[in-house]
Amino acid sequence: MTATVPSHTAAATAGKRARTEPARRRRRKPTRTLVTQSVLYAVLVVLAVVYVFPFLVQVATGFKTDADAAADPVSLIPQTWSTAAYERLFLNSDFPVWFTNSAVVTVFVTLGRVFFDSLAGYALARLEFRGRTAIYAMLVAVMAVPMVVLLIPKFLVINQLSIYDSYAGMILPLLVDAAGVFIMKNFFESIPRSVEEQARVDGAGVFRTFWSVVLPMARPALITIVILSFQGSWNELAHFIVSTQSPELTTLTKGVASLASGQLSQGTQYPLKLAAALIMTVPVAVVFFVFQRHIMNASEGAVKE
Repeated sequence: MTATVPSHTAAATAGKRARTEPARRRRRKPTRTLVTQSVLYAVLVVLAVVYVFPFLVQVATGFKTDADAAADPVSLIPQTWSTAAYERLFLNSDFPVWFTNSAVVTVFVTLGRVFFDSLAGYALARLEFRGRTAIYAMLVAVMAVPMVVLLIPKFLVINQLSIYDSYAGMILPLLVDAAGVFIMKNFFESIPRSVEEQARVDGAGVFRTFWSVVLPMARPALITIVILSFQGSWNELAHFIVSTQSPELTTLTKGVASLASGQLSQGTQYPLKLAAALIMTVPVAVVFFVFQRHIMNASEGAVKE
């Protein structure tokens, strides 16, 4: 004789199973999520250590003695703390001259790129003139050309203009870069034309509209250009090799490169070289951390239609 399960009992059992299955899935899901996040954080920690460890070695080695650095180059704690490397750099070398030259060139190049890149970007984005498409195509083509290919033509032009081995030869060829114009053009195109039309209705000319209305709205792009220009000109090496030869015009990149190659020192002298590299890194890091929150955000200012 077969027992019959009441219908209400079967329904209750099915309902209990239906409630139990989602609960089990919910318990398994947080466990899987926790494992995934743990693995992800572990990978990020490893990558952070890989990137940060050389910098920490650089900082620590700058305060070591030559013997200590040669005996244990990757130690993060000097056996004997010493500032001899920094004293040699500032008191017994041309490092202050290198730093001054780099600072002068970087300031002028950064200001020039912010102004000229924004002008060229606005012209390509807003002004209608013959050959605009061809100019933009050449701009993109220049961005694809390796800079080392242009070194010899750059040297010939600088020499022909009689600005070789001078501040003019160091600064003028760097005042405009294709990447900066490209960034500014794309950013200006994202700004509604209604802003400029209203300014023209009020009687503003092209340059006044650009300078007083559009440029303030492009602050994120301008800050991006400032950071890229500062970093690029401060770390530039190849251009200064072909544009100068006087020791009085040596920049930090050329000077530190000569230190690293052993031309100005004997033996390893790791503290001297890494102390110079650390000082060279500080200005770029400061500029980046000061302006990093403003890099290429949305255009500022509200537009009323």
